[in-house]
Amino acid sequence: MNTAWRHILLGVAVALSALVSQHAGAQVKVGSKNFTEGVIVGELARLSLADAGVTTVHRRQLGGTRILWEALLAGAIDVYPDYTGTLRFELLADEKLRDDSELATALARYDIGMTRSLGFENSYAVAMRSDRAAALGIRSIGDLATHPELRIALSNEFLDRTDGWPALAGAYRLPQQPRGLDHDLAYAALDADQIDVIDAYTTDPQIGQLGLTLLQDDRGFFPRYDAVLLYRRSLESGAVAALQRLEGAVSTTDMQRMNAAAQLERQSEQAVAATFLADRLGVASDKRAGPGLAARISSRTLEHLSLVTVALLAALLAALPLGIAAARKPRLGAFITSITGLLQTIPSLALFVLLIPLLGIGAPPTIAALFLYSLLPIVRNTHAGLTGIPASLLDSADALGLSRMARLRRIDLPLALPTIMAGIKTAAVIAVGLATLGAIIGAGGYGQPIITGIRLRSTPLILEGAIPAAVLALLLQGLMELVERWVTPRGLTIRQQTADL
Repeated sequence: MNTAWRHILLGVAVALSALVSQHAGAQVKVGSKNFTEGVIVGELARLSLADAGVTTVHRRQLGGTRILWEALLAGAIDVYPDYTGTLRFELLADEKLRDDSELATALARYDIGMTRSLGFENSYAVAMRSDRAAALGIRSIGDLATHPELRIALSNEFLDRTDGWPALAGAYRLPQQPRGLDHDLAYAALDADQIDVIDAYTTDPQIGQLGLTLLQDDRGFFPRYDAVLLYRRSLESGAVAALQRLEGAVSTTDMQRMNAAAQLERQSEQAVAATFLADRLGVASDKRAGPGLAARISSRTLEHLSLVTVALLAALLAALPLGIAAARKPRLGAFITSITGLLQTIPSLALFVLLIPLLGIGAPPTIAALFLYSLLPIVRNTHAGLTGIPASLLDSADALGLSRMARLRRIDLPLALPTIMAGIKTAAVIAVGLATLGAIIGAGGYGQPIITGIRLRSTPLILEGAIPAAVLALLLQGLMELVERWVTPRGLTIRQQTADL
């Protein structure tokens, strides 16, 4: 992407998303990863800060480690929980740190501070159903090497981490080829005997619930994963002191119980964290129930519609001129359609992450991504509509002596309108669907209940996002039909009706 386009993209995303971004002045922004424990610890940090009088907002479920780390470095968030093993072997792997004692100094070079351990460790482990492990005589990770037939499914992040599967398979010489699967869905698949082996977190409540066996790490592969809070060193001392109150306050048993309360008993993470802080640190917190279903859907609809509308309007402003230029100049057209087609091939999750250093998290990168993905169908259909006009009609238009711009406005665009509108409808439907992924970088919308429902294995929560998203896509398509009828010249409408008869 050249400099000019980057400035255009930045201007469009930042200026237009001001309508929907939730800016909060001097708020301290707490982030958390997309798993239950991360959200709970994020709530512990938020409530501790709030108790100290610090205005705070929690941007929950922001995807995986890299998204949170990039957001912290970019200043899009100020605090988030992580683990020492992840810091040493994933985020700071190039530093070649000898032990955890060197973490603080290494992080300081990024202007990032770190609390001491919160009191518990949540290590990686390899888990199997106890009956399956016993039947095969598997007790340790090393025993897996003699059973290449085993079906292994691992969280997508663990598949690619420096301290994940590639290094684990190398250390134990494991022959299996695992597949990626969402961490929470993996437990359901394991319980249903659809897979044999998964990666687990040692504080996961499903381990006890399902009676799983954690295989012995007989070669000591996994390092310690002590929970800590990372924060930007620009935070005021009062905020840092509030975070440090949590040091050593949460035992492994405490964390297991809180995870169980959220995942198995369906309590909200906010209520779980508030109860713990009230009992352990005497922090008084508001534990009132959140908004009802109608209020939640209404709020998510406004967020989702804002993301889609801003992105689609920006795409129209850019794609229509590009499509017209592509139709008028074939060589330029080949280049334009190639570039917009190339943008369409970029994986959406990768694009969201790539945009974080430039645009932060939340609405701006989501709008920018939707803008880019909306270009191709509009550009392609505008080009196809204009180049598909019969030559006889164009010759008649030229005989009238119309200027090039007048012919475009009065003849070309009206004749190409059905094809152009088909591209706009396609872009709108694509935008509605892809906007749900914006939830992983804090953009809200219908994706928020979907990813929460997947994490908690709650079908009602998934449907709370999926059904309104489908309805919105249908409504937008219907609206486009009305717009097409409104802007189509009456003469063309009568001609089409006559042709249909």
